[in-house]
Amino acid sequence: MRTLNNDKLKLMSVNDSAQLAQKALELFLDAASRAIESKGVFYVAISGGKTPLHFFQLIGKEDRSLSLEWDKVELFWVDERCVKPDSADSNYGLAASTFLNKVPIPPKNIHRIGGECEDYNLAVEEYTNTLKEVFGLGPGHFPEFDLMILGMGPDGHIGSLLPNSYALFDTDDLVTVVYQMEGGLNRITLTHPVMCAAQQLIVMVSGEEKAHIVHKVLLGGPDEVKYPVHTLWPILDKVTWLVDKQAAKLL
Repeated sequence: MRTLNNDKLKLMSVNDSAQLAQKALELFLDAASRAIESKGVFYVAISGGKTPLHFFQLIGKEDRSLSLEWDKVELFWVDERCVKPDSADSNYGLAASTFLNKVPIPPKNIHRIGGECEDYNLAVEEYTNTLKEVFGLGPGHFPEFDLMILGMGPDGHIGSLLPNSYALFDTDDLVTVVYQMEGGLNRITLTHPVMCAAQQLIVMVSGEEKAHIVHKVLLGGPDEVKYPVHTLWPILDKVTWLVDKQAAKLL
């Protein structure tokens, strides 16, 4: 682990996607064990995309993962595309096809976003209500996840907080819709205050195609509108950057 430009920025560099997945699994299981031991429940939110694929596969086959007290895990998603859950574009679908059918997690502990709902506002309301119910939230409070696992897009987005999106600005909402104006899929995402309230965050980044954005984001000045990942800068002490050698090659 080393620092770049900022004594709070924690970077863990690994050789390849296999090591990335193993390290992510280690951090995931350690966080789960600590949370379950201290309070009897582990609140975690995961993302989708290509980067966590091998990590998810390990969750579904590693002995230490399979022996986790999954009945004490409350599983959420950071964001979801507005598609059916069996779509190849579904973040839930990725988890379902890699580990959800292999670990003994009760269905009631799986809290997916209703991306297939034609009324996006209704989907937002339902997911917001789920968060409030599971976390026992009062008015004006945000859920505190024990762990949130994020990726970073080539444009510097996290979750579905996209560059120049109104969702980046101050909000009391827990969940919001992000509309794509250029033909892409609309999305539903946790808001940045929810992300920043998490106790621990991991940002997983892999691949040579991410090298330029990793360089810009970690070595340049913060600009959260242009690079939404910079919304995490006030809480860098809680964030671990897990980056493979190809993505880190320009650092």
